[in-house]
Amino acid sequence: MAKHVYISIGSNKGDRFQNLQLAVNRMFDLIGAVENLSKVYTSPAFGFESDPFLNACLIVKTELQPDEVMQTLLDIETALGRTRTEGAGYEARVIDLDIIFIEDEIINTELLKVPHPEMQKRKFVLLPLNDIASKLEHPVLMESVKMLLEGCEDSSELSPVAQKLVNPITNFNFSHQNFIAIEGNIGAGKTSLATKMSEDFNAKLVLERFADNPFLPKFYEDGPRYAFPLEMSFLADRYQQISDDLSQLDLFKDFIVSDYDVFKSLIFSRITLQEDEFKLYRKLFYIMYKDIAKPDLYVYLYQNTERLQQNIKKRGREYEQQIEDDYLNKINLGYLEFLKNQTELKVKIIDISDMDFVANRADYLSVLKAICS
Repeated sequence: MAKHVYISIGSNKGDRFQNLQLAVNRMFDLIGAVENLSKVYTSPAFGFESDPFLNACLIVKTELQPDEVMQTLLDIETALGRTRTEGAGYEARVIDLDIIFIEDEIINTELLKVPHPEMQKRKFVLLPLNDIASKLEHPVLMESVKMLLEGCEDSSELSPVAQKLVNPITNFNFSHQNFIAIEGNIGAGKTSLATKMSEDFNAKLVLERFADNPFLPKFYEDGPRYAFPLEMSFLADRYQQISDDLSQLDLFKDFIVSDYDVFKSLIFSRITLQEDEFKLYRKLFYIMYKDIAKPDLYVYLYQNTERLQQNIKKRGREYEQQIEDDYLNKINLGYLEFLKNQTELKVKIIDISDMDFVANRADYLSVLKAICS
């Protein structure tokens, strides 16, 4: 489960603002999506004589474990040029990264203490944190960030600077797309990618309702008998769902992302149906297809059959465990034949055979870059 981590950042050596921005960029790349950024404040050095600091706070949504987040922050500090001096106490630093909260967790390990034990005494932490999480409650002191700021005895004078930190997610621009369809073979990761994109980019998520289809388990047991009712029920459901979801304007979402395109009905039916059944099905399909909104961008996730089988076994749906390689190969060839002859849609084919964008954030960002390119 993803969690929200509240991080304080500061710098008082070199190009202070650039140091903060580089740290934010690396946290986005290595830890997770940056959900909010505070203003940047200038503040006097706390507890020692030195040049003034620039300080800010941010919220990162991550699936990493707390100790992994802390170790990654230490690695980022090192990469940006910070050298920690054992036992030196307060000192000037290129970058300083501290975890303040991880939601309402209380952690006390050798590497990590959460909530940060000194945060309530430090105005340079509380003021920017108040910008983005004023109502968040300290799980030990049982006071909100706003209340802690009001009661803080630190008399330091802080002032906001004009420059604003940039959220790296703005490098991925989907504003010119109203509807993106993510497609691929069984087990390619369509739903995982569509779901992650909807969470990170404020998109309306449309997921195929395959789990509710009563013919699907029966089809995998007896394909010839149940292929036609299966494909007809899928077609009717996909047509209804796409028509309904795309017609309902959501003013609070930036675009729509789905984990399927309705044309998959024709691709699968060509493989599963007898010739006479397919001819009838194709007629019915095109009657419906002409009335359905087409995606502005069609993304096809290509993955080799070995990896598909690994993913299928990993997710453990009982009725999928007997799917043969030959069936997956035919589906893949059907998609590629469709895409090769496609002239109406803008298509991006992304080879993810050597990627794991669910477990590896770098792979996920690579897929996003490919979609945006």
